[in-house]
Amino acid sequence: MTADIESSNLEQLRDILVNKSRDEKLAHRFRALFTLKSIGSEDTDLDRAHKAIDYIAETFADNSELLKHEVAYVLGQTKNMHAASYLRDALVDENQQVMVRHEAAEALGALGDESSLDLLQKYYDTDPSLEIRQTCELAIERIKWENSTQSKSEVLEKSLYSSIDPAPPLAKDNSTSKIDKLQSILNDQEKPLFERYRAMFRLRDIGTDEACLALATGFDDPSALFKHEVAYVFGQLSNPVTVPALVKVLKDETEQGMVRHEAAEALGSIATDDCLPVLQSFLNDKVDVVRDSAVVALDMYEYENSNELEYVTVE
Repeated sequence: MTADIESSNLEQLRDILVNKSRDEKLAHRFRALFTLKSIGSEDTDLDRAHKAIDYIAETFADNSELLKHEVAYVLGQTKNMHAASYLRDALVDENQQVMVRHEAAEALGALGDESSLDLLQKYYDTDPSLEIRQTCELAIERIKWENSTQSKSEVLEKSLYSSIDPAPPLAKDNSTSKIDKLQSILNDQEKPLFERYRAMFRLRDIGTDEACLALATGFDDPSALFKHEVAYVFGQLSNPVTVPALVKVLKDETEQGMVRHEAAEALGSIATDDCLPVLQSFLNDKVDVVRDSAVVALDMYEYENSNELEYVTVE
């Protein structure tokens, strides 16, 4: 599988991603997506990079909510403004699932696209979905921060993670090295969401067992968006201490699909022996995005327990 992806040209990667043959496995399509992402974000040939982004964006016409949301995430991570128009189109398309539209808004924030501020403000003010309104709030604040003098003066912890996150970690100082203080900010409903996210990513970058357990208290938040981000962070950390909290979230059928799907993929990244039977038990889940996430997570599990050199970071 991996050898086929690595030897494929752009058009072959597109055909795998959009499932032209109609028999491509979902995990195979994800690998094609992340190969195209690397071309779209790192290739010095701008025409080739733009073509990769064009091919990625074709997948917004797919039926898979999971894959389309991953497409939006990937486009935001390319750091290539050629992706911005596709993301704006996905955000305003009310025929797209909320999870896809939310990810498109978040990706515009990751790009730092100032030209999208008015659109993000419109959807922050008017969209009926709380998840989209909250995402637009974060994206607006992310773009403003990215283009502020504050971003130039703050001293941030050098992160182990290459992702462009919805918010930067809180700046390093004595108070933001104290886990109890960060946990308090994380869970304070009165504080701006952007600040709470900054505490979340500061805890991630500290990365100790204590910091992970502090992050797990975020699963008590009423916001599905907030909880799904905690689960995503756990996937990055891949610390087995988070497995019980993730399993609890995945098994809770009252949780929204966007939260449970992220918990499944985090378990795939952690890939300890106790994750395998849990993930297998959700291959027939009644929620499509959870079922598809179990498939992708099991592919990640197999990679983590193999000799392959590289996989993808799933959001």
